[in-house]
Amino acid sequence: MKRFKKISEVMLASPIYTFSVVFLTLLIVLSLVAPLIPIDPNATDVSNMSQPPSWAHLFGTDEVGRDYFIRVVYGGRVSLFVGVLAMITATFIGTLVGLVSGYFGGWIDNLLMRLVDVLSSIPWLVLVIVLSVFLRPGLTTIIIVIGGFSWMNIARLIRGETLAAKEREYVAYGKFIGRSSFSIIVKHVFPAVLPTLIVAASASISGAIMTESALSFLGLGIQQPMASWGSLLQNAQNSLQRAPYMAILPGLFVIFTIYSFNNIGDMIKHVLQREV
Repeated sequence: MKRFKKISEVMLASPIYTFSVVFLTLLIVLSLVAPLIPIDPNATDVSNMSQPPSWAHLFGTDEVGRDYFIRVVYGGRVSLFVGVLAMITATFIGTLVGLVSGYFGGWIDNLLMRLVDVLSSIPWLVLVIVLSVFLRPGLTTIIIVIGGFSWMNIARLIRGETLAAKEREYVAYGKFIGRSSFSIIVKHVFPAVLPTLIVAASASISGAIMTESALSFLGLGIQQPMASWGSLLQNAQNSLQRAPYMAILPGLFVIFTIYSFNNIGDMIKHVLQREV
């Protein structure tokens, strides 16, 4: 309850934080209720192709007459879904590697950190192109690619926090009384690194959404007829002159979503700093 009160105080003290929370709340709610909206995102209407925004079609229609509002909403569902699942995957792998590397040290630390260095040195676009040869482009593939190869920064952060946490008195006492390493990591080290992990996870979502948008824009991510903001931007390239809204609207949603998630991470950081 006290933590919720502190979050409310920090949020209300800054219009930027308030905007970010309200925007993401509306976006998430809209994405959840999208199936209840009686508009088919894939229904074509050749008599209403490339129509500008109007009361009948709030965001206009695309080049084959599909309602662009519902396409953007469903695109947001996919982008958020990819962002959250990729964040969970990257956070789990990064946390596991960071805890093991930082706590045990020695050759285990050297091995894992060299693995992190190698993966970090590979350009993600090259990695995706190589993987696309073996994996069919689509929702599952893009989650695997983003989540499985974006955990390295989280691993470095958690390793640093673990190195500091394992030097504390209660960890030394746990070792002295014979507690297992697993018990010490779960009960003492992990809670100490959790604040940093929460901030890193919130930033990871925005990074995953940006990566998904970039990959889908390049044709390596979400495939038709499924829509994401990146695939909508790719599809809008051929209609920039006659229907610029097709690029502007999903582009704005990408910008505001990433901006809001980054602000949420900053807000959580400020709340945690107040508790220190």
